[in-house]
Amino acid sequence: MTADVNQFPALDKTKFEQRGIEFRLGIPVTTAVSVGNSIAVGFGDGSVRIFTSGQSSDAIKAHKGIVLCMSKDGNHILTGGDDGRFLKISLDGVVTEIGNFGTRWVDNVTANNGSLVCSSGKIVYLWSPNNKEPKLFEHNSTVGGIAFDTKGKRLAVSRYDGVTLWKKDYTKKWVSSNLIWKGSHNKVSFSPDGKYLVTSMQENAIRCWRLKDKIDFAMSGYDRKIKSFAFVGETSYLATSGALGMGVAAAICWPFDGEGPMGRQPTCLSYTGNNEVTFVEPFPSENAIFAGLSDGSVFLSEIENKNNTIIIRSFTGSEVSAIAVTDDSSSILIGDMNGNILWTSIWDK
Repeated sequence: MTADVNQFPALDKTKFEQRGIEFRLGIPVTTAVSVGNSIAVGFGDGSVRIFTSGQSSDAIKAHKGIVLCMSKDGNHILTGGDDGRFLKISLDGVVTEIGNFGTRWVDNVTANNGSLVCSSGKIVYLWSPNNKEPKLFEHNSTVGGIAFDTKGKRLAVSRYDGVTLWKKDYTKKWVSSNLIWKGSHNKVSFSPDGKYLVTSMQENAIRCWRLKDKIDFAMSGYDRKIKSFAFVGETSYLATSGALGMGVAAAICWPFDGEGPMGRQPTCLSYTGNNEVTFVEPFPSENAIFAGLSDGSVFLSEIENKNNTIIIRSFTGSEVSAIAVTDDSSSILIGDMNGNILWTSIWDK
């Protein structure tokens, strides 16, 4: 499909839209990830496009169905799809198949220190550097999410009734321990300092474990399922989508400094209208987040200064499904479920 590219500013557009480039592709954006100063985007038709300096590559036909997940490995992109394929894609469009699981979807992909990892069904597969055959980590239920800690020494696998934590012992053998909490756990992430592990749940809650003593607690009160969360800064906040029963659009930011969020109240960044915050993305090196809403609008908010909020994109009528910032923090890409994409510079030139 040929992109409809709009480079002409409109009077009702924000300054970011006016100086940016819009692409109207008509295909749902499912995921995006920055690779250097390029941003790779996955779509609902199985294709991948690479955006660089406001220009898009031709569509790379990666999967037969939907691009379900995406990560990066150095200067390459990792993707998983509902066609059961685990792929590695170069920035110039060369596609290499790492694994193929037939009818079993590849739901999660990640990489660390040259190891490539994906999940399909109840199994996590890890390809170590120079090993053609993967190591298998089996679990008692379907995997919801996977994540390495920042040092790459621990691998967390969320599933039904909790998380399995894998790490290598002194013999370099992988051993596991379990963090238990009833219910279905989806996305999982370590805090940047490695002290906490958090998951989003099928219920309207975030679950957290303090790893030094395995004390667990819920960050609850949400009136809807959490679609997106991310840590902001080194230890400062966990930003999430959703709202705490307020009936207004809000990004919820839980404090993770000091003794963590137990017994503390979050900072709620509220936005106009009755729309839902559907996607949050940290602004690198800043105590700020980009919040994308169900009406397509995107805001940049400083967490500790609620009055310092800037509108990046005005509403499009379609839910924001991906936000990515280039590694040098100079440009941002925003995608939504109707296939509208905005690439724009963050700073005035």
